[in-house]
Amino acid sequence: MLEDLHWADEATLDVFTLLARRVETVQTLLVGTYRADTLARAHPLRRVLGEMATTAHVQRLKLMPLSIDAVSELSAPHGVDGAKLYEKTGGNPFFVVEALAGGGEEIPATVREAVLARSMRLSSAAQALLEAVAVVPQPAELWLLEALAGADLQTLDECTASGMLVAQPDGVMFRHELARLSIEGSIGPARSTALHRKALAALARRSGTSSDFARLAHHAEAAGDADAVVRFARAAAERAASQDAHREAAAQYARVLRFGESLPVAERADVLERRSHECYLTDENDEAVAAAQQALEHYRALGDKLAEGRSLRRLSGFLWCPGRTSESDRAAREAVAVLELLPAGPELARAYAKRARDISDTEGLGAALSWARRALRLAEECNEPRTAIQARRLLACSLPDGGLEEMEHLIDEAERSGDHELVGDMFVGLVDTAVSRRRVDLAARQLAKGLEYCSDHGFELNRLYLLSFRARLYLAQARWDAAEEAADVVLRIPRRSINPRVTALTVLGLVRARRGHPDAGPLLDRAWSLVESTGELNRLGPVAAARAEVAWLAGEPHRVGAATDLALAMAQDRSVALADELAVWRRRAGLAAGNPVDPGAPFGLQLNGWFEAAHSMWSASGCPYEAALALADAQDEKLLRRSLEELQRLEARPAAAIVARQLRERGERSLPRGPRPSTRRNPALLTARELEVLSLVAQRLRNVEIAERLHLTEKTVDHHLSAILGKLGVRSRTEAAAAAAELGIELAS
Repeated sequence: MLEDLHWADEATLDVFTLLARRVETVQTLLVGTYRADTLARAHPLRRVLGEMATTAHVQRLKLMPLSIDAVSELSAPHGVDGAKLYEKTGGNPFFVVEALAGGGEEIPATVREAVLARSMRLSSAAQALLEAVAVVPQPAELWLLEALAGADLQTLDECTASGMLVAQPDGVMFRHELARLSIEGSIGPARSTALHRKALAALARRSGTSSDFARLAHHAEAAGDADAVVRFARAAAERAASQDAHREAAAQYARVLRFGESLPVAERADVLERRSHECYLTDENDEAVAAAQQALEHYRALGDKLAEGRSLRRLSGFLWCPGRTSESDRAAREAVAVLELLPAGPELARAYAKRARDISDTEGLGAALSWARRALRLAEECNEPRTAIQARRLLACSLPDGGLEEMEHLIDEAERSGDHELVGDMFVGLVDTAVSRRRVDLAARQLAKGLEYCSDHGFELNRLYLLSFRARLYLAQARWDAAEEAADVVLRIPRRSINPRVTALTVLGLVRARRGHPDAGPLLDRAWSLVESTGELNRLGPVAAARAEVAWLAGEPHRVGAATDLALAMAQDRSVALADELAVWRRRAGLAAGNPVDPGAPFGLQLNGWFEAAHSMWSASGCPYEAALALADAQDEKLLRRSLEELQRLEARPAAAIVARQLRERGERSLPRGPRPSTRRNPALLTARELEVLSLVAQRLRNVEIAERLHLTEKTVDHHLSAILGKLGVRSRTEAAAAAAELGIELAS
């Protein structure tokens, strides 16, 4: 093997050529490696390659960069954004591996050293050109490089021949972003400032479109020109927001604020308010709240009551997402109080709509309807369609079907209005209601549309909610693996809003409890710790129901009461469906449950003893697990057998064991043993992923090594291992491997 033939001397190339000619006559494999992107047209290796082109026994392999999917898979165990890493590295395997090994380093030392060593082989003029290109964070046009580098531009061919730079239709750029950052970081402060000043001046002379604002702001900041930063960054932020690039807009507004200390108070307040909104859309709640609070202080100092009321209303929304509900409620009340002192207008209508949503969460839908009607009347008087649609959506929730059909119409109306943010919000509300009411087909259809819409428009907060609803949907469909994976996706996204995390933790806990894994309780405890202080039923209720189910499945009915007492008391006059669901769990635990609130709904039917009718409704809704549990509440042995068979088919082992025990207590024998594997290779019913993990455990690999091998997080491996131990009935890794051998489970070697 001869590596790096692009650096070989004539003698080495002669030897390589000789060996290549003789290789077909001997039992030898000859491997030569070279970097094609470093070969100049006259490089001597090109002659050698040309001579070998017609040789039958020579094969040429072109190594492609890693794909974005491959980079994402490698990045997942490290908690790194694969798309961003791919963007920086271009899929270069060396850069990818070194960046991951470097942890949080922006530019790993190994990458920096490799890039700088490569650049040092170029002439001094070519190195100067590299520095000029490095200060331009996108393809640098030739006219711009001429302004920055002057005569050094003549070395462009040398830079491209070395592989450092590549030509693009719109200019010249580094092959990899990490290489650009490495060169940029090596430039001295004085030269860096000079280059950026030249770039700013050249772009300002030449720029004729708004697409240049972000570039101008970048160079203005690096050149230390505060006035230019404020002027161009604000324009760049407004353009980014109009194009749904909300994270970019938030960053540009932050740039304005860093350099805009001399801005008039009113202008600074406006920038703060705009930044807070962009941060909210991307679920950067801490930043949104901080900016909104500063804007509020400025408006109060100015005595602008209308802006103060608007700022209070927005601040209330930003505070609600991370669970700061008491502060959110206080801000919403203050907003109404401030705005009611002014002539009635659109802002007061919006404040009424916000109060309606808050009261729906804390006091129930019935108490919120009067506020929604007030908001709707005023919005229609003021010709404020956005607020009118929001109020109508809340009013629709009181309809028999939860307003699902009306919400679909409202989404169409919002789309016709061109209000993208409103459409994103409406998708979240519709899918949430559809999943809660177990309208599986409708939820699945609108979920796909909503995810696409929110992704296209950069609404990261709404997208996160929809991703958590996807996990809930898969749970309702008893698609355990899909639900677990969907919940893991949400939990890997570092955001501050608590609802998506609570939903994901709840789904994950229920999946594991229903499959007999031992670690469901801590997951639900984490979810409860996030919602307990909010005092809101829509957050507390689902977690309370999940904790009750886990207690029942664990054979600990005494814990069901403690899990449901608070939520049931709140749900009696606020949430019909939740009250009946909690009552069902209490009855299963032998506790007082009360009469059904909605006798025509599935849980109400179960409370009234109409188990087959409930089973039919659950089945028609696409919820097989709930359907099987409805039959489990019956005293009829035939229905219990049906329940047992359905639960076994779903691999819901704890619930199936409870039903089987009920049948045995009635003297029933010859109970079905559940689904048998097609062969005897997997009698413990391990999943495909669990078999992979167990195979590596048997090879004595540690969890961290298994995680690297399977491209999982170490935490996920822990979860799989817990499930394996539970299914095999053992307590250690060694016992698991031994039990697998005793059971005849075939493991990959």
